[in-house]
Amino acid sequence: MFHLQKSSGKDGGKVTTVIATPGQGSDRPLEVCYTDTKVIGNGSFGVVYQARLMDSGELVAIKKVLQDKRFKNRELQIMRKLNHCNIVKLKYFFYSGGEKKEEVYLNLVLEYIPETVYRVARHYSKSKQTIPISYVKLYMYQLFRSLAYTHSLGICHRDIKPQNLLLDTETGVLKLCDFGSAKHLVKGEPNVSYICSRYYRAPELIFGATDYTTMIDVWSAGCVLAELMLGQPIFPGDSGVDQLVEIIKVLGTPTKEQIREMNKNYTEFRFPQIKAHPWQKVFRARTPPEAIELVSRLLEYTPSSRITPLQACAHKFFDELREPTTRLPNNRELPPLFNFTEHELKIQPSLNSILIPPHVRGEEGGAGEEPQPCASSAATSA
Repeated sequence: MFHLQKSSGKDGGKVTTVIATPGQGSDRPLEVCYTDTKVIGNGSFGVVYQARLMDSGELVAIKKVLQDKRFKNRELQIMRKLNHCNIVKLKYFFYSGGEKKEEVYLNLVLEYIPETVYRVARHYSKSKQTIPISYVKLYMYQLFRSLAYTHSLGICHRDIKPQNLLLDTETGVLKLCDFGSAKHLVKGEPNVSYICSRYYRAPELIFGATDYTTMIDVWSAGCVLAELMLGQPIFPGDSGVDQLVEIIKVLGTPTKEQIREMNKNYTEFRFPQIKAHPWQKVFRARTPPEAIELVSRLLEYTPSSRITPLQACAHKFFDELREPTTRLPNNRELPPLFNFTEHELKIQPSLNSILIPPHVRGEEGGAGEEPQPCASSAATSA
């Protein structure tokens, strides 16, 4: 269960050997050796290290969190279920001791991907530019595909934001990470409303709803899409009230019915009566109309009126990705976007004729074969 030993490598670098369990498949523990360990992140949850696996030379991220012995770790349970090309892969997990005798730490060994949408977007905004629309399409499509998959398993991520979207800038692959707030939502079971990072919180969360659905992730994704086109968050604000004011400035005052759909306890609340601001005026003049149309379908007050992640993938905003001649701006081929597994093709089958472009259908002689590409296309860049 715990660290086996630490020894020195040939080059003087410390080698750590642990008994770890594979993230997927077998539960049989095995010996894993890694070296070149360094801290790359800190958070309220714990520490993230980067390390190099000795057997493959592959870089990994090790997320170390204090384990409460009374509970199963929800993030671990969820990560072990997930297997998708747009979700960061759990390679192994192991437990280690802490400074205090009774402390136990859970270590999640994840594939390492160096960039995030947050950092890439910041790079553009610093030079007074916005991300080229072709990249916005590529990144958002993969985010929606990852959400369609997680939501089909009943899992809500609950912290969609640019910082949690990992990027391999060479290949254009995006992977959703950090399932530390994720939860399997069960109808009728209450959930906490104080989750999700500010700027990306759905209005029903700001209203304190505890019976929300996976549609909170769709709202957050809509905020990310709007931010990539604007070069700044669409609904900034230091508090829930501030954010609600920003949302009302764009969407207008919610109707009584919309408020009831978000949280029925708030219907008597008095709101200033503000008219909706036209979406065309929210974005700059050269923004493609289909991008604006997609944002308007995602950022709806009524959760059930928002389009599903897979409907978003099928939206005409992403049609360019489905054209056979489309390449990355660096002239490389697009990453795998249409390698849908049987599971994915069963989510909303009526969309499959749009989701699988004719040129892909022709190559495969029909889609829906078992998931070789998606399940294993680990596109880590070192």
